[in-house]
Amino acid sequence: MSDLTDLYQEILLEHNSKPRNYRKLDDATNSAEGFNPLCGDQYTLYLKLDGDIIQDIGFQGTGCAISKASASMLTQQIKGMTVEQAESLFNEVHKMLTESGAEVDSDLLDELETLSGVSAYPTRIKCAILVWHTLLAALEGKQEVVATE
Repeated sequence: MSDLTDLYQEILLEHNSKPRNYRKLDDATNSAEGFNPLCGDQYTLYLKLDGDIIQDIGFQGTGCAISKASASMLTQQIKGMTVEQAESLFNEVHKMLTESGAEVDSDLLDELETLSGVSAYPTRIKCAILVWHTLLAALEGKQEVVATE
């Protein structure tokens, strides 16, 4: 296993064992729920928007290591972004996970690029991308549960 792969695994394990922003925001302006029926991942994402700025974000729920790490990294990365920037980041993450060999913006992805290894395991892509679809639902104010089916 390469040193880079080892580093990526360490980052994912770190985010799974000590997730960032794992909390409910009592003053959230937007929230959404996501559910992956294949493996049971279930998360609620809470956003506090100030105009179009994501002032704060938190999440709660349960799931596999990949889904929890993805949620933790998402919350860390988008805090302080505009809604438009967060949507652009979603598009880049989605492309990275679902389009094999796609060119991605490594500077924009930053630590999120560690999720790229998930694309080698098609059944796990839904684990990594669940919270990202949940983010879009929260930004759009959708009330239905997002499901990765």
